Amino acid sequence: MKHWIAGGACAAGIVQAATACSSGSSSSSTAAAPASSATSSAASQASSPAATGSSSSAAATTINLQAISGIPGKALVDGQGRTMYLFETDKGGTSACTGTCAAARPPVPVSGTPQASSGVSQSLLGTITRSDGTMQLTYNHHPLYYFSGDSSAGQDKGQGLKAFGAGWYVVNASGAKIDTD
Repeated sequence: MKHWIAGGACAAGIVQAATACSSGSSSSSTAAAPASSATSSAASQASSPAATGSSSSAAATTINLQAISGIPGKALVDGQGRTMYLFETDKGGTSACTGTCAAARPPVPVSGTPQASSGVSQSLLGTITRSDGTMQLTYNHHPLYYFSGDSSAGQDKGQGLKAFGAGWYVVNASGAKIDTD
């Protein structure tokens, strides 16, 4: 009799575990649905430089202005002081930098709503959805990039370089390139 009771308890435990596993996978697929609708929502907002949403600000990117040696005025930098660049080939708020270009000039990633600090216009901040599905920061419709040759905050080693068919420039508070050529 003890064996029957133990066997029954074991079978009940297996059924309970199987139920938990299947409900875990169904809640996983349920959680995926809002993410895909958030992605399509973000894609629909990509044309707006002031893309806003109810995304968590905890993951948001903060954009600052900072004086950089050799650059007149102040340029856009991220919250860690890393210089951001525009690529002159980009048109219509679409990134033309992919593959080896994106390896040398990583797109500035963003999740949540980008936040402007003092001197940066919140209305000029936005995002685009890249061809690989990642979100990239824009300012005044210009997709923004880092330069892999900048090894620390406040560097601008990519300023004025011609690579991948066009020039790369730091960006001022109005969203225009700062040309030091």
